[in-house]
Amino acid sequence: MKVLMVDVDGVLIHGRPADGLPLFTYLERDLGLRLDLLQREFFQTCWADIIVGREPLEPSLAKVLEKIAPHLSAATMIDYWFENDSRLDLTLLEDLAALRQSGVTLFLATNQEHRRARHLMQQLGLNAHFDDILYSAALGHRKPSPDFFRLATGRAGVQPGEIGFIDDIEENIEAARQFGWNAAQWTAGARLHETLSAFSHPE
Repeated sequence: MKVLMVDVDGVLIHGRPADGLPLFTYLERDLGLRLDLLQREFFQTCWADIIVGREPLEPSLAKVLEKIAPHLSAATMIDYWFENDSRLDLTLLEDLAALRQSGVTLFLATNQEHRRARHLMQQLGLNAHFDDILYSAALGHRKPSPDFFRLATGRAGVQPGEIGFIDDIEENIEAARQFGWNAAQWTAGARLHETLSAFSHPE
């Protein structure tokens, strides 16, 4: 394995920094916005275009908030979102650092829009731990699309069989294997060496 691709949400990051709860657990209490409204009016209608880079995040979110929460600015909502979705798995980061020291190149391979991808690398400091981030809005395709894996392989500059991949979603793991990557499903609390051992013995 020359390259290890690591998913972000559900693998490296787990919800709110204080308690690990889902990021929008207290959205209505904190910002006066019901989560079901946000899901219906924003995530179910706008997100598919934003996550693959066809539309920018802030203008789309601002337009929705004008309708469902006029008291709330898109900037405030984005700050709240990113801050509450940033609990890092420090044990995994340590294990990844050791793997990187052994000569393996590390990439984040994730479904993200542009703003949060920058936030992850710069504000959360993941650029110190990973060689680069390969994400859906930049590639124009999201996991589990075969095009995501094709383009990510091209960016990595190695053969598919030289790539390892950990993700928490079974559909993404299966798609990666179909493309020739060595892939294993991550479960919360797992250790990296245990998960990587599944590359040789897929279920």
